[in-house]
Amino acid sequence: MQHRIVVLGAGYAGATVAGRLARRLRREDAAITLVNAEPDFVERVRLHQLAAGQDLEPRPLREMFAGTGVEPRIAEVTGVDAGRRTVAVAGADGTGELAYDTLVYALGSGWDTQGVPGVAEHAHEIAGRSGALRLRERLARLGAGQAVVVVGGGPAGLEAAAEIAEARPDLDVALAARGGLGDWLSPKGRGHLRKVFGRLGVTVHEHAAVTAVGADRVTTADGRTVPAAVTVWATGFAVHPIARATALEVTGTGRIVVDGTMRSVSHPEVYAVGDAAMVTGPGGKPLRMSCASGTPTAWQAADAIAARLTGGRLPNTSIRYFNQCVSLGRREGLIQYVTADDRAVRATLTGRLAAVYKELVCRGAAWGVANPTFGLPGRRRRVTREPAAAGPAVREPA
Repeated sequence: MQHRIVVLGAGYAGATVAGRLARRLRREDAAITLVNAEPDFVERVRLHQLAAGQDLEPRPLREMFAGTGVEPRIAEVTGVDAGRRTVAVAGADGTGELAYDTLVYALGSGWDTQGVPGVAEHAHEIAGRSGALRLRERLARLGAGQAVVVVGGGPAGLEAAAEIAEARPDLDVALAARGGLGDWLSPKGRGHLRKVFGRLGVTVHEHAAVTAVGADRVTTADGRTVPAAVTVWATGFAVHPIARATALEVTGTGRIVVDGTMRSVSHPEVYAVGDAAMVTGPGGKPLRMSCASGTPTAWQAADAIAARLTGGRLPNTSIRYFNQCVSLGRREGLIQYVTADDRAVRATLTGRLAAVYKELVCRGAAWGVANPTFGLPGRRRRVTREPAAAGPAVREPA
């Protein structure tokens, strides 16, 4: 009987897990189902470009995984019953339940309103494709001189502000940051950021925590009111709520607690990757929600699942950071080199070369997902072990 592996979510992490498992396990031994609400793989790291009016290359999941042994199922996950080992789904490919022997939870994250009044009603988000398309339509209707305020001083906010300002120089684009502009960057990085924003005409409101969003303005904690025909909310991410409603052990923010192999510490047949997983990195710090974290966790989970099913050796790779890549429009970029635990160092790459570097990183990430079985060992191993029995997992060292 085939070992049933169900992967929830076909973002960078989920799609990578499915493809890597398909390369490592014999098809007659393992049935791999990849569940995703949309029929296409979405390049989340490019959604600010989509919102600014650029078109992204379509990547249908069925085409990507044709011939690999992975079966995409286009449906939304509506529930997970970890006790019964079933997933409830509803969508284009029907409504029902999927039973699993091994589950990989990769539903990722969406925008985080942080409970700020007016955000859900009046702000736009770029954490998902549908939100980016709505923002794209709204920006297209704006006339010259109208104000756009991007809230959030992290990479997502910086990229959105720069992209919109470059694509629509006729708009009055501003950025509201809780702290100083680029205060997480090196001095060289901060200086370059100010230079680029100045050239693009982006007005920066520093130390401006937004406490309310209206239909035509945002209000900051110090009482400032900033006009905004459009507000873009880019302050961070919140994980998909499904996990919190299960019996899985999760953190206060709903991320699934895992060991060093991305295995749930409460349910041994469940793995979590990407934004959905609470993974401890170098220095005991949680990995940030990002593609840079998601892909390595996917590699780790896939290799651990394959090892446990085939009697192989468990992976013991430490996940670390090397740099943070920020696009600043199509002609400028910023590559901030960091320590293993994600602290900025002096080394920084800027300008056109940095833009090319970031573009290559984005293309490489998408190519890796679109070619899920390329470059891995060609030998598929036989599943030799029975599915794990229900009960608490053993906490294994990272």
